Amino acid sequence: MKTLIGYSDRISVVQGGEIAFKVSSEDGRPYDATIVRLIHGDTNPAGPGYQEAELSGVQWRLPGRPQTVKPGSCVVIPENARLSAIASFSLDLLIWPTMPLKADQTLASLWDQTRQAGFGLYLLGAEGLRLRLGDGHGGVRDVNLPGSLLDRQWYRIRASFDAESGRARLSRAAPTRQPGLAPSETAAVDTGLAGLGGPAAPLILAARRQADGDGFEAFYNGKIEAPTLRGDHDTAIGAWDFSIGIAGDEVRDISGGGLHGRTWQGPTRAMTGHDWTGEVFDWTRATSGYGAIHFHDDDLVDAGWETDFCWRTPPDLPSGLYAAKLTSATDEDYLPFVVRPAPQAAKASLLFVVPTASYQAYANEHLALDAAVAETVHDHLPVFGPNDLFLAAHRELGGSLYDRHSDGSGIFYSSRLRPILNMRPKYQSWLGGTGSALWQLNADTHILAWLEHGGVAFDCITDEDLDAEGVEALRPYACVMTGTHPEYWSTRMRDGLDGYREAGGRIMYMGGNGLYWRIAYAPDKTGTIEVRRCEVGNGWITAPGEAYQAFNGEYGGLWRRLGRAPQQSVGVGFVGQGFDRSGVYRRTPQSHDPRAAFIFAGIDDEIIGDFGLIGGGAAGLELDRTDAALGTPPNTLVLARSEGHTNNYLPTVEELLINYVNQAEISPIHGEMAFFETVAGGAVFSTGSIAWAGSLSHNGYDNTVARISSNVLKRFLDPTPFAAAAPGAKTPLQLEEMI
Repeated sequence: MKTLIGYSDRISVVQGGEIAFKVSSEDGRPYDATIVRLIHGDTNPAGPGYQEAELSGVQWRLPGRPQTVKPGSCVVIPENARLSAIASFSLDLLIWPTMPLKADQTLASLWDQTRQAGFGLYLLGAEGLRLRLGDGHGGVRDVNLPGSLLDRQWYRIRASFDAESGRARLSRAAPTRQPGLAPSETAAVDTGLAGLGGPAAPLILAARRQADGDGFEAFYNGKIEAPTLRGDHDTAIGAWDFSIGIAGDEVRDISGGGLHGRTWQGPTRAMTGHDWTGEVFDWTRATSGYGAIHFHDDDLVDAGWETDFCWRTPPDLPSGLYAAKLTSATDEDYLPFVVRPAPQAAKASLLFVVPTASYQAYANEHLALDAAVAETVHDHLPVFGPNDLFLAAHRELGGSLYDRHSDGSGIFYSSRLRPILNMRPKYQSWLGGTGSALWQLNADTHILAWLEHGGVAFDCITDEDLDAEGVEALRPYACVMTGTHPEYWSTRMRDGLDGYREAGGRIMYMGGNGLYWRIAYAPDKTGTIEVRRCEVGNGWITAPGEAYQAFNGEYGGLWRRLGRAPQQSVGVGFVGQGFDRSGVYRRTPQSHDPRAAFIFAGIDDEIIGDFGLIGGGAAGLELDRTDAALGTPPNTLVLARSEGHTNNYLPTVEELLINYVNQAEISPIHGEMAFFETVAGGAVFSTGSIAWAGSLSHNGYDNTVARISSNVLKRFLDPTPFAAAAPGAKTPLQLEEMI
């Protein structure tokens, strides 16, 4: 049973910088905290075993306290004199409900709970709509408009109250005439109220303030567009255009009244509205059609916990992967973070880019619990540990970019400002195949442990750092190394990597299915990323017109569909996957080319990697291959090709033109190991397999996978420029050679 969970305020801290940790002790017990350097996160006894190094003199004994997570998004217009002075009002807004039968949802609230003053507009499921009015003197009246609303249909809602007559009205109408939808319906009541009592409260859209004033509740699921509030004598109070400020959290009042507000917990923006016609798909170029925000009762971009302890990193602390280790009488937890070099610090020759964007993409994923075909796809039963069981019971911690919101829509945003229980050392993942069953962060410790074992000095930065600094983050290094599954890349990240390579840098791509999805970081760099799964999906797919990212206006989806396939950067790209057993690599004739002699120095074996902690082999989980049509450089050497995969290895969706029976048998999947030089004297080596790193430690790091990796690293750290092969001298193997 999990009793300790937490997170840090940043994922990357510079040497000499401060990091804050936020912890919830679910049972209230005290706990100890230390700082450890993470070396090998895999507990599998078939390998080196779990390894960490505790920093001396860095310890805390802390009182425990539970902290809660409060998901749910809304818009908040702060309390002000113009709102509290309203006596008569009319409120107009468009809604597109996605859970219309769920009871107790709030569309708008200007409600002073203490004095029972103001108004609230509610969606009550099958009971329909309700307008509640309070005069602040004990008089509370409701106007009910019975009848349930239809799922994912636009309605125009209007609520009004006239203080002089005491009459209130509530109406709904479909913006367009459709069979099965009543054109309009209205309810009117003589309330006997003489005013709204001067509510001392904010105007909240898509939620209401909790009775104790601590947060929000009764969240609405669906889109809201064009809310307009008018006061006495039909004077404009506020009109909010959600198509303004889409990239951030500001909500603009275009009435001239200056009642600007902000979104809370990251509802989805850049969403189509009631007037979207399909003529313009890019919200940055549209003059209409993108005035809606999609709210969810489980949106979460910041848990908002209080800080329990802080640590200032020593200025001479080696760069690397660290964690705050929490230990109580009943549980332990790790809060990982990266220490990166200070700007003026001496740099190592090797840089390991920790793929934190990919960690966030999978953060707290529930696919094994929610996906009906998970066991069939992976050909083995998922095994759930304490962290998985805790996540299953605590959906308030938010899902991954593969999960869906409670209303069935895809999750577009993922934040690191929350406990991420599958981003931990010792964690085993159902996605990690058989054997050690590692995925993302924990799988990447296989690489870090190999470097530590070899005495190789290295620095670490995160994807977030690369996005912020671009190529400058990579420029000081002789060689840049990726993790096992660096799948999610922003444009600035891609530009940085490509710029580094073209300037003569050396890249060791140590995984598979990398540089695959385009993402965007939130403009304020609070640690939130966005993905739009358009054209092809994975867990879900974007609706028409919603493929352009809110954070920066770029078209989302696969880098391959954007004309920048991974093959252009690292020679190989994602081709297929299987999550049971891993295969092996067989050397090709091109591996005996003199250009590759340094790679296979000391190796006579034709079979590479018939061992490993991930599925028993070096070629597994997700595989990449070369493809000249997608941009593999013409001088690329295909060094080895994988084989021995089960029929559970299937091609990616974008590789298919048509599905057919026995696809895996007729057209088997294979990955490829590749190498090429660049014209500026640099080079790229790609393993083409997520499982590769799981084979490094075999036989005490004395094996062909480790030898190849070490040979490449040694040469890539050598400043001697590579001589670029003439284009066409050696080309990727052609299709007829593959059959």
